[in-house]
Amino acid sequence: MTQFATYPSLRGKTVLISGGAEGIGASAVEQFCNQGSNVVFLDISEASAQALIQKIRETEGAGTPTFMNCDVTDLEQLKSCAQKTIDLFGHVDILINNVGAAGPRSRVPTSGVTPESFDLDINTNLRHQFFLTQAIAPSMQKQKSGCIINMGSITWRIPATGIPIYTTAKAGIMGMTRTHAREFGEFGIRVNSIMPGAIATQRQIDTVLTPEYEAESLGAQCLKRVLVPAEVARLMLFLASDDASAITGGSYVVDGGWCGDT
Repeated sequence: MTQFATYPSLRGKTVLISGGAEGIGASAVEQFCNQGSNVVFLDISEASAQALIQKIRETEGAGTPTFMNCDVTDLEQLKSCAQKTIDLFGHVDILINNVGAAGPRSRVPTSGVTPESFDLDINTNLRHQFFLTQAIAPSMQKQKSGCIINMGSITWRIPATGIPIYTTAKAGIMGMTRTHAREFGEFGIRVNSIMPGAIATQRQIDTVLTPEYEAESLGAQCLKRVLVPAEVARLMLFLASDDASAITGGSYVVDGGWCGDT
């Protein structure tokens, strides 16, 4: 028996997760499947997606998710996947806008940003969240209910340096979340965001989680331990469930106390 909560209100709900093959997104796919939800996830990594599906199939009682290969920076492909999900299940109850990345080209000071790198960072971290919401919201409005969770970051609150457009995009997610909560609230749709801190995804471990960065993050956190993707995904479960039925327009921090508030 798991030590963590089961949410009966999530059973049978249709959940669409972008960037679900790895990291926090993969943990979310697993955990919603374990709750009995109908999960569709989008990603560009076919190999990681198939490995995740195989892992979930080996988990007793978990439903098998549906994978759609999608580059979220391609808006036509993104909208096509949204429509395929609606065609498959009739509607979407829960949308998790999860994709985000600060790749090597993002890690430059302001003086090193080019129009091309600016567009890439915005398209990778912000634009797709807006347009996937735009594609899915009408089905939620029609059924007078829904939940949208946007993935932000604490980087703009620290504030971090060396990733100026990534932090700008993540700050924009908070503004978008508050606007959409107000715009869609009359239809019973809740919109919240989550701002993770230093989370030990495999990509983080491979690229930035050096001993120096680990020492920096643990020094800044109140909790002196490395945080893992499941700790973020479990907050997604709560926010998506009926237990959070009065919660909207908020941004919730999962950072071990780095920022010091919520």
